[in-house]
Amino acid sequence: MITVALMMLQLSAAPVQAAPAPEAEIAPVNRVLDAMHAAASRADGDAYFATFTADGRFIGTDATERWTLPEFRAYAMPYFSQGKGWTYRPVTRTVTIAPIACRCVAWFDEVLDNDAYGTTRGSGVLRLTEDGWKIEQYVLSFAVPNDKARAVVGVIKAD
Repeated sequence: MITVALMMLQLSAAPVQAAPAPEAEIAPVNRVLDAMHAAASRADGDAYFATFTADGRFIGTDATERWTLPEFRAYAMPYFSQGKGWTYRPVTRTVTIAPIACRCVAWFDEVLDNDAYGTTRGSGVLRLTEDGWKIEQYVLSFAVPNDKARAVVGVIKAD
């Protein structure tokens, strides 16, 4: 995590404008994210958690859901072991490779479709490791249309 923080400091100090990364550079990041979603859909916990760094984090839709990888594994594996996964289908995704010398940090945001929740969002950071790209942080959120935001906030506040 310190390495990522130092890289982000380097990035913020760099006056370089990020040029779009070529598709060949982005493709491995997309494959990791697609593999993560596919593993969750088929309830394959081992494959799912293999897409994360050992110190990765999963931030869920509830304000209390900020899990370290071991915490999230403890939560999810009982579901996976029963064949219960979750299916989020990417609709669109934008990936950016950090414009720093190592080209070893990527961030993304994606619009997802889910049968239960409809349109959702995923966003996060990947780090290039000795084993390839791995998810450092994944954030799942609900996409609330602006014209419905006050009603949703009202329901949350009333809880």
